[in-house]
Amino acid sequence: MKKIPYGMSNFRAMREEGYLYVDKTMYIEKIENLNSKYLFFIRPRRFGKSLFLSTLENYYDINNEKDFEKLFGDLYIGKNPTKLKNGYMILKLNFQA
Repeated sequence: MKKIPYGMSNFRAMREEGYLYVDKTMYIEKIENLNSKYLFFIRPRRFGKSLFLSTLENYYDINNEKDFEKLFGDLYIGKNPTKLKNGYMILKLNFQA
């Protein structure tokens, strides 16, 4: 039985610790196909913005290449990876107090 990830926004921890994850990785491919220079995620509080950014961080980070199959193997984007997967060095900034 999967655990409910109430308040979690760390994609890697959710996948590695067996939490329930609703697959929204098909949006990664859609975002890449937008050919937009800037993206603006506007959603109400507690709608998964931070979790989706954590998903993007793990998908694009070159340092996570060895863990790609473990994190994304059974998800949509793991079965349909884009050419940009694990292709960037990610700098994560945290402005939480």
